[in-house]
Amino acid sequence: MEVTLKHRPSFSLAVVNMAPNEQVKVEPGAMVSFSDGVNIETKAQGGLMGGLKRMVAGESFFQNTYTAPAQGGELTLAQALPGDMAILQMAGNEFMLQSGAYMASEMNVVTDASWGGARGFFGSGTLILLKVGGHGQLLIGSYGAIEERVLQPGQRYTVDTGHIVGFDASVQFNVRRVGGWKSTLLSGEGLVCEMTGPGRVLMQTRSEEALVGWLLPQIPQSSN
Repeated sequence: MEVTLKHRPSFSLAVVNMAPNEQVKVEPGAMVSFSDGVNIETKAQGGLMGGLKRMVAGESFFQNTYTAPAQGGELTLAQALPGDMAILQMAGNEFMLQSGAYMASEMNVVTDASWGGARGFFGSGTLILLKVGGHGQLLIGSYGAIEERVLQPGQRYTVDTGHIVGFDASVQFNVRRVGGWKSTLLSGEGLVCEMTGPGRVLMQTRSEEALVGWLLPQIPQSSN
């Protein structure tokens, strides 16, 4: 597949040009449009256990496979929240994705759930990861723009769990409090992830959990 990213970084749209009879795996809800003759099949990738593992990682139990007709086809994709997209080239390496960042991939890219932490007591405490491997192009999405850091061996870097998009499997990580209990309770930061290189770390400039935290107080409460 050939992917062109448009309208970056706030309202990104991926235009996927598919070769004749090519198949592409797509997360449910990501499709915007497709050309005539493109066929869709929905099933649990990897069977029952594969679907359950994806649910553990916060993804959908089912996954859509789009197949282009003999003359090829076009498929456009977008994520639910405003933000950017990126294309990663998988070449036998492994990459850890935050729940919800996976959007689409070529058929030889494989995914598996990997537990990366527990839900914290004070927000921003969930770090459930999807392990991605295999070969081919991987399309990911973020809430906000994507910022990259490349860590050297032994270099440490701290990221709020709600801002993590993904990182190379070579990066070691540890979920912890942002500071002492006072800072954890009062700073509004909750839990953070301490990353240790070598490898890439991708961050998103906005946090879904921060959005929810802002929205909830704005919702009128029932007087009953």
